[in-house]
Amino acid sequence: MGTKLYVGNLSFNTGEAQVRDAFSEFGEVVSVFVITDRATGQSRGFGFVEYGSADDANRAIESMNGAMLDGRALTVNVAREREGGGGGGGGGRPRGNRSDRSERW
Repeated sequence: MGTKLYVGNLSFNTGEAQVRDAFSEFGEVVSVFVITDRATGQSRGFGFVEYGSADDANRAIESMNGAMLDGRALTVNVAREREGGGGGGGGGRPRGNRSDRSERW
């Protein structure tokens, strides 16, 4: 079992300090990240908590999954590794209409 947990359904008003306080009773919290929108800086409603041991992480899942924090029932489970190669499009040549191209297919 991993030591990094996904924490979902966070209130947009819940910050990293509140998440750390709520999860620290289950063991040594190594890191807390609440994911925010790049443009607005507002929470996106989820984050990650990393523990020093798998036992601590397991206790946190058992106790905090479904628990209330800031009026919201949390979803807590083992974080999955990100899939895929990263962000979206961009790059490449500019696209014009077909008549602008010198080659025809």
